[in-house]
Amino acid sequence: MTRTFTLFLLTLLTSSAGAQPDTISHAAIDKKLAAKLESVLAGFHGQAGVYVRNLKTNRIAAVNADSLYPTASMIKVPIMCGIFDKIEKGEIRFDQELIYRDSLKYDNGVVGSFRDSTRIALPKVIHLMISQSDNTGSLWLQAMAGGGSAINQWLEKNGFTNTRVNSRTPGRRDFQARYGWGVTTPREMAELVAMIRNGKAVGRAASDRMYRYLGMQFWDGEAISQLPSDVKVAAKSGAVDRAKSEVLLVHAPHGDYVFCIATKNQQDQRWQRDNEGYTLIRKVSAVIWDHFEPKSKWKPVDDSGRFWF
Repeated sequence: MTRTFTLFLLTLLTSSAGAQPDTISHAAIDKKLAAKLESVLAGFHGQAGVYVRNLKTNRIAAVNADSLYPTASMIKVPIMCGIFDKIEKGEIRFDQELIYRDSLKYDNGVVGSFRDSTRIALPKVIHLMISQSDNTGSLWLQAMAGGGSAINQWLEKNGFTNTRVNSRTPGRRDFQARYGWGVTTPREMAELVAMIRNGKAVGRAASDRMYRYLGMQFWDGEAISQLPSDVKVAAKSGAVDRAKSEVLLVHAPHGDYVFCIATKNQQDQRWQRDNEGYTLIRKVSAVIWDHFEPKSKWKPVDDSGRFWF
């Protein structure tokens, strides 16, 4: 797809009222940033897409932002919305105590390492799902939210037409085979986080609590590592062998911005920090920061990569 056609398509998408959740109609295109992103993505051995929106100016830059990508662990953001929707409806309590069973075990993460009959408060499981990206806890919460079908219904109701849970969800087997646990577009995942930030996901109090969870990230070695440590960030990352992704809302000095980058069909399937997908995420994050904060003199500390996990 040529750059001209990409920008034309973006104009059509952003000029229609209600085209995407929580966006303002007739959003302007940041052509300079779009060109920078296209340059960074050029030559990537796989497919990659990026969506950026400056929440202060409502200017957008996008490259392949409406293509479908595996969510990997980014799907835990919709799962969290599904859980809080149940809480809002009074079907479960936020402060309730849960009892872990061995039958829930998926892997050897934190929750999967519990002994049978371990008691744990629901808020702690949500925290582990978002901050540690705990898979056993996430699948447990997905079931508590009513399963993938209930979460997908919430997504559809709120205007997300592409973002869906696939795993353990009736009718989604073909999508799971192609995309894994979940599927999304960079545009939709970024706007979901923006919706939470703006207090419009489930309810204002629920959104506030969810946004606080997103601000507590253990996995901060990629996009977050390219931002000053004193800048508040809400984020969720995801990774499988052939796909890497991350969504961030950054409280930058000159205005908040949200972005999502996702890859698929990567040739590089290594799980090292110099994986091409991880490297691309860091480059994109740095380019966006420098674009919005051109006078910032901050750079990652020399040799800081030794301390990223």
